[in-house]
Amino acid sequence: MQKHGEQAPGPQPAYPIASVDNALRLLMLLRGQPRVRLSEASEHLGVALSTAHRLMAMLAYRGFVRQEPDSRAYLAGPALVEIGLAAVRQLDIRRQARPVLEGLAAALGETVHLAALEGRNVRYLDAVESSRALRVAARTGTALAANCTASGKALLADLPDAEVAALFAGQPGLPALTARSITGRSRLLSELRDVRARGFAVNREESEEGVASVAVTVPRDHNGPAVALAVSAPVSRMGGEIAGQIGARLRDEAARLAGQRLPPPS
Repeated sequence: MQKHGEQAPGPQPAYPIASVDNALRLLMLLRGQPRVRLSEASEHLGVALSTAHRLMAMLAYRGFVRQEPDSRAYLAGPALVEIGLAAVRQLDIRRQARPVLEGLAAALGETVHLAALEGRNVRYLDAVESSRALRVAARTGTALAANCTASGKALLADLPDAEVAALFAGQPGLPALTARSITGRSRLLSELRDVRARGFAVNREESEEGVASVAVTVPRDHNGPAVALAVSAPVSRMGGEIAGQIGARLRDEAARLAGQRLPPPS
C-alpha cells in the first residue's frame, strides 16, 4: 500500500484499510507542498481521477482540505490547521511548565505532573519524579479515566455540569480504577462542585492503591490548551492539612504559569 520512497512512522497494520491509507497519504502530501491538484493526487496514489476526487471530497467535507475556486487545487483545511496548532500549543505549554514542575518537585519532594483532558480521560504530558525511595512513578504519556484522578477532576470542574454529563453520556456507569473510584454521575457532579468551592481537586486512592494527589487547573488564555498541575505522593504523606497546603501552593504556581502564557500587550 505504501508507495516506493514514502516513509511510514510505524509498522504496517495487520488489516490495512486502503481508502483510509490513501486519504492519510493525501494529507501527508500536503506536508511537502502547499497545493495539490487532482491530477497530482491521482498520480501520487496510483488511482483513477474519480477515486482521487472522492477522497478529496470526503476530506473537504470534514474540513481537512479546501479547494481554491480559481485553480481548483486543494490546500490544507481548517481542521488540519487546527490539529497542527493544537500540537504546537501542547508542546509550548510543556516547555513553559517544565521549570514550574521542577521547582515544585524540589520544594515538595514529591512527583509533579502536567496533564490535559482528552475526552473522558486525562493525558499526562510531562512529569518530574520524586527522588525519595518511596515515591509515585511518573505517568508521562499515559491516559487514565478523568473521574478517577485529581488532574481529571480539576479539569472537569472547569466545565459546566451539562458538558460533564454529556461527556459521560451513554455509559451505564463511570469507569473505575480502584474500589474508591467515583462511578456515579451524580456523585461526580457533587465532587466537582466541591472542587470549585475548595479551589483544588483531591484524589485518595481513586486511581491507584496507596497513592494520593492534589491538582489545580492552570488559568488558560483563549488559544492555549486547558492543563492541570498535580502533586502525587504515597497516601501516608498526603494528609488533609498537607493536601490543603499543597493545593494553595499549586494555585500560586498555576497563576504564575498562566501569567507567562498571556499574549504580549498590543
